[in-house]
Amino acid sequence: MRTDIFARLDREPEPPKIEIPRMSRTRKALFGGTLAFYLAIVVAVLVSSSLVIIDWKVMLFRPYQQWPVLHPYLDYFVVLGQRGPTAVMIAAWLGWRSWRQHTLRPLLTLGAALLLLNVTVGAVKLGLGRLGPHYATQIGSAELFAGGDIFPSGHTANAVVTWGILSYLATTPRARRYLSVMSSLVALGVGATTVYLGTHWLSDVLLGWAAGLLILLGLPWMEPLIGRAERAVFAVRERWRARRGPAPTAPATEQGTEPAPRRPETVPQGAQQTVEGTPCEAVGPTGHTGRPAGARSAAQLTTQPRQHAVRSERTPVTPAGGSRRPPRSRPVAGG
Repeated sequence: MRTDIFARLDREPEPPKIEIPRMSRTRKALFGGTLAFYLAIVVAVLVSSSLVIIDWKVMLFRPYQQWPVLHPYLDYFVVLGQRGPTAVMIAAWLGWRSWRQHTLRPLLTLGAALLLLNVTVGAVKLGLGRLGPHYATQIGSAELFAGGDIFPSGHTANAVVTWGILSYLATTPRARRYLSVMSSLVALGVGATTVYLGTHWLSDVLLGWAAGLLILLGLPWMEPLIGRAERAVFAVRERWRARRGPAPTAPATEQGTEPAPRRPETVPQGAQQTVEGTPCEAVGPTGHTGRPAGARSAAQLTTQPRQHAVRSERTPVTPAGGSRRPPRSRPVAGG
């Protein structure tokens, strides 16, 4: 019985051909516009423009104090932007999709998107080193290059990528529209929640939205690499299967060999034959049977048990030379 994880894929019917998104003109235009918006946010924070002033006004407003009743619910809602829980949930769903569609593309696409997210967002976070609102030291300052890792918002960018990947991998236009609306609402809600909780500046959230959208728009450029990775994985699987070898077809005995078949016993040429249960003897040319007198037939030897005489009926055998009893010695008389 096969137990590898690809065994079920071979038993499923072949799925319809999945359309892979391509870098169309519209997508390229959206990518260019989002990239320009991304760079504009970074420059606005670097030069401490009016955007930084808006950051401070929102932080000093303290939304979590204005609407404290929302705080318990939004504490749970913001988990939809954490990388660990969301990656597990989305990977479970896409793993089922891969199982049903005979392809590893959904899982590999998610892995490529998360890898790009960690590299790009992590590099900007560490490079700019901005402090969060709770750790700010000077009012009106952008708090850059101070050893922080808050800009852009990782929760927001992760929400855009992990939930947006569902609409990117949708197989029908209707599903793509519904999933796009759902992922957009989740990403907008997670970003606004981080501002409400005071863990991010408003500019952090704006840059996080742009960073996640850039990754989703640029994923078609990664499709050739994803296809090569999928073919490599399946090639490794085939080599592993070939190394396992074919399964044994027949059970072996304890010594590893099957017992030889028993040959039927042959009857001698002159043995007695039976027809319909009546013994028949081979008759010679003179009319006599071809066996010596007193000889038993083969049927008698095999069917009739040998009769043994009772001890009282046995004829005593006297050895040559007289009685078996030793002679009695008589005493010598006289003397």
